[in-house]
Amino acid sequence: MPESKKRKKAVYTPPPAPTSARKRKPSPIWLAPLMLALFGIGILWLVVFYLSQGKMPVVGALDNWNLVVGFGFIVAGFALSTQWR
Repeated sequence: MPESKKRKKAVYTPPPAPTSARKRKPSPIWLAPLMLALFGIGILWLVVFYLSQGKMPVVGALDNWNLVVGFGFIVAGFALSTQWR
């Protein structure tokens, strides 16, 4: 009985390493304090809104938009946290 031809597998060659590995610079020194400040302002805004029950001049005028403002500060803090190295 005739034998079938053996297939030759191509030898695996790993892709070449990048010649210029780009180093990431450290974060600016102001990034972490600003990120924490935005978190703090957002939480403080929400706490003041709930504790004052909307009776403060600035907080009361925004009504339930205070939730958007407070969470907006918190989301901005999270956005900055993605840039922290």
